Amino acid sequence: MEFGIFENQLSHLNQPFTRILGFRRSPDVILRMEMERSMSLFQMMVNEGLVPSTEEEMKRRNAIDKLKKIVVEWVKTVTYQRGLPKKYLKFASGTILTYGSYGLGVYNSESDIDALCVGPYFATIAEDFFIVLHNMLASRPEVSEIHCVKDAKVPLMRFKFDGISIDLPYARLKVISIPENVDVFNPFFLKNIDDTSWKSLSGVRANRSILHLVPNIEIFQAVLRCIKFWAKRRGVYGNLLGFFGGIHLAVLSAFICQRHPSASLSALILLFFKTFGLWPWPTPVILQETIARPFIPTDKVSWMPIQLPCSPYEFCHSNITRSTFYKIRTEFLRGHMLTKDMLRPDFDWNILFEPFPYARRYGLFVKIFLSACDKDELGDWVGWIKSRFRSLLVKSVLSNGVFLDEAFVLSIQLEELLGFCDPNPTEYVDTDALEPNVIFYWGLPTGRSDLIDADLVEEYFLKSIDNGYQGATGKMKLSIVKANQLPNKAQSAFERKNTKPCWRVVDDNRKKTNPQSKYSKPHCADEYLPTNDSPEYPSAGG
Repeated sequence: MEFGIFENQLSHLNQPFTRILGFRRSPDVILRMEMERSMSLFQMMVNEGLVPSTEEEMKRRNAIDKLKKIVVEWVKTVTYQRGLPKKYLKFASGTILTYGSYGLGVYNSESDIDALCVGPYFATIAEDFFIVLHNMLASRPEVSEIHCVKDAKVPLMRFKFDGISIDLPYARLKVISIPENVDVFNPFFLKNIDDTSWKSLSGVRANRSILHLVPNIEIFQAVLRCIKFWAKRRGVYGNLLGFFGGIHLAVLSAFICQRHPSASLSALILLFFKTFGLWPWPTPVILQETIARPFIPTDKVSWMPIQLPCSPYEFCHSNITRSTFYKIRTEFLRGHMLTKDMLRPDFDWNILFEPFPYARRYGLFVKIFLSACDKDELGDWVGWIKSRFRSLLVKSVLSNGVFLDEAFVLSIQLEELLGFCDPNPTEYVDTDALEPNVIFYWGLPTGRSDLIDADLVEEYFLKSIDNGYQGATGKMKLSIVKANQLPNKAQSAFERKNTKPCWRVVDDNRKKTNPQSKYSKPHCADEYLPTNDSPEYPSAGG
């Protein structure tokens, strides 16, 4: 991305658009300030490492090229092993398609690659993908830390290729030969494919739909880089914990770019927060208006429904709960409050992207300590627990300070007990522990977390995750800790830019209080949330 991109975009900024932003200064002054704001924002992105170097770009491109050659060789091998006619050897082929942050062109030096292996009808996932291709990859010197994740909603292999983390699911098409850049919208290739292949293809289809629909791909990429950076800093990124995943933010960013094709980067960031801070949730966000349909809220629909751009009948998978909805909406409104004064002389982008102050905001935390015998086992164990985190977030056990046997334990929603829980997505490490470990800290309202018997929550959560896990079971310990008991370096680490600080935390005893009412607002949102929320479907004042 070059600085000239902003000059081209700013040249289209007209007076009606400046009125949309609410600024009444002369157009020339606004154009100049818009240029300065966009330039400073781009420079911040470069400083933060959000824009990959040419070397990083070539490294990933070479990895994908090598992976494609391995897949082609794999298909030839399977063709031979299956005893298929010799003519198949000439035509049979497979390919690799990228999606996610890499496919959208918004990756950075720390990003992994979401790559889809597409093979012919006779190459099965159970034998040929997870055994034959796995063994071929494992034998390569470029490949390390390879794992098969067979029990996920989208089964995949996870490994490092030349040091780059790659997630590789599999889609099988009812053809013999797969073109290198196969058209994933062509009915010829999609006819009669199985459910797993369809799910695996959805990421590629969504990415390509988005890139087709945005008016300017480079501006969209710049907006999405900024929004993802903001979401990670403010603790609202991580689909498994009830926040946004990459596809959610991609659709929201594309939505703004599509409706303001002549806006500059900085103006689009302002419009992003204004639009979604005041959005009347749960009205769905629909990128393609031509396929919009009447929306009727149901219990199965997310608090923040976002339609997949490649399908009129599907929404992005979401784990958003009442608590995470309030956290996200609060951060939208905070962003709106900060960016609406974007043309003030003392405006500073760094304030918008400040890390969320967990240690200052919460007095208590649920500490989730996960450990295993070795690093590889820990990775599998943590991945499995994270995939089940939502059941931990929305269910807990009330003991009221007395012993209750299993028949009388009351399992209820955590949000019914406490009104609010903020699951911090950041992973921490206790360097004093003997075994490899990962720790999560979820913020709780002060004085209410003691309704939870942490031991019973742990017991029942472990029972709920036993079903289906095929790896070596690690350890998990839940406890309640006070923020003021954390060492000084721990308290400051919550607010550092480093995503994986290390420290040791001491547990604490708890007291018992009454649960919060069902629809009361989280204390952390009081500064931003409006007072006229609808109890059934709270909006953001839109």
